Amino acid sequence: MLMPMSPSIAVRQPCPPGACNCEREQLLALPAPDLRILSLTRQAEKVMLQHLENIQSLSDLERMQRRMYEQLGIQVQVEPGFNEVRTMRGIDIRIAEQPGLCRKTRQAIPAAIRRALEKRPEIAYKLLDSHDLLRDT
Repeated sequence: MLMPMSPSIAVRQPCPPGACNCEREQLLALPAPDLRILSLTRQAEKVMLQHLENIQSLSDLERMQRRMYEQLGIQVQVEPGFNEVRTMRGIDIRIAEQPGLCRKTRQAIPAAIRRALEKRPEIAYKLLDSHDLLRDT
């Protein structure tokens, strides 16, 4: 009798030794690890970054933040920086520490968000306005 095969989940290939500080081995050694982040293959990462670069509004950005958390466990905070915001570099984009998240991915996510904000500055203005920074203008 043939048993139905369960679909295998694609898992990201490990980084070369010494090339990354993703702590993949420590994640796998945990008693009850959250392995969602390992489902972010290189191809899926490219798609995610493409979506981030092509956001059309602040609500799209917030929706992507929620999806990244729900599907991968990645917590991304996007808010005005502590000092004056004159360029997109003044927008503070932080990613919470997470075992299994590749160093390159940790750098690529904020870069993709900044490119989106540079393409559509109105998103940055909405972000600033949502934090009451433009109320007197």
